[in-house]
Amino acid sequence: MHDDALDLVIIGAAAAGCAAAVYAARRNLNFVVISKDIGGEVALSGEVENWPGTIHTTGYELSQDFYKHTQAYNVKVNNGEEVTGMKQDGKFHIISTKTNAGEEKTYTTKSIIIATGIHPRHLGIPGESELKGRGVTYCTVCDGPLFRDKTTATIGAGSSALESALMMSGIAKKVYLITKYPNTPEKNGGFPPGEHILIEKVKEKDNIEILYTAMTTKIEGDGKVETLTYNDQLSGDEKTISVDGVMVHIGMNPNSKFVECSSKNKQGEIEVDILCKTDCAGVFAAGDVTNVPYNQIASAAGQGVTAALSSIDYLNKWSA
Repeated sequence: MHDDALDLVIIGAAAAGCAAAVYAARRNLNFVVISKDIGGEVALSGEVENWPGTIHTTGYELSQDFYKHTQAYNVKVNNGEEVTGMKQDGKFHIISTKTNAGEEKTYTTKSIIIATGIHPRHLGIPGESELKGRGVTYCTVCDGPLFRDKTTATIGAGSSALESALMMSGIAKKVYLITKYPNTPEKNGGFPPGEHILIEKVKEKDNIEILYTAMTTKIEGDGKVETLTYNDQLSGDEKTISVDGVMVHIGMNPNSKFVECSSKNKQGEIEVDILCKTDCAGVFAAGDVTNVPYNQIASAAGQGVTAALSSIDYLNKWSA
């Protein structure tokens, strides 16, 4: 039964998945990496200056380095393939996927590492979905250069929003940074989750205007973004500004919809212990898709290593 089963399937090819793959290859496991895209959100990051040992790089370059490392060990990476479901068959796991070309495939494996990361959260306001790709973007690094010498708005109060505004300050003529928080010490100057050094840099830029206590209510335009409307929560007034582009950076959701056998918290994050084990035998998870706090590239890679070593320990004791 299931004589052709793999030892391991790693789902995801960003920091956690690639780190796990290197360790799995070094132990000579029979495994494959399934990836919707190489690098995930890492590849869409801007400047990276907190990856140990590398003073400065970009998210795209770093993700390519991760992939090259897996290829140095001849790891099989099936890119352009999305997992659509997982089910248990005794002690085995059956993974269903669909390729970009629409081909459906299945994999039988003894163990799984889920390292699928996260995707951008949407505002859910009128005009957002209609104007996506027509001025509304969730990736400033990808689309920011399209708005050279124009006016843009970045929505959000975390470090990714601050980084977006800083990047656009060097490209656009005018940048609005919209936060729903007040400019008070208790709210970290309007950016509770933001890094202090980024907040200081933003506030030093002459072409960045910060709109505090502002809730965006709609985005409008005839075929492309033209205006953004927000509610001033202090005065209660509704105000409209003219913009050419809107960068949405309000957080992320975990890519865990296909996961059924492992417990998830109310945010949809897969719950793991310190060994990256889930409560489903043979299933491990690592990186931003888990309930481990602090979504950082370095910590995701470390979790990938832990998940790989835990899966190896599981396989060492495995019997059908």
